[in-house]
Amino acid sequence: MKECRFEHGDFLAVELQAFENQGISIWLDGAPSSSAEVSQAMTVRESESYMRDYVFDEGKVSQIHFDRIDET
Repeated sequence: MKECRFEHGDFLAVELQAFENQGISIWLDGAPSSSAEVSQAMTVRESESYMRDYVFDEGKVSQIHFDRIDET
């Protein structure tokens, strides 16, 4: 069986870094953030759920927001 090269957090970091390289800003819980901060937060806080929202400007993604979901 082939071994997976990246863990879940690494996949997310690579994906988000690609967005950052395209000039797309990344936000975490309402504050400007980075690919490293978001992937670390989501890996460390595995028991919490986050919703990903894409913000469009003139038909192109300009921001990606990750907001914690309260499960009440």
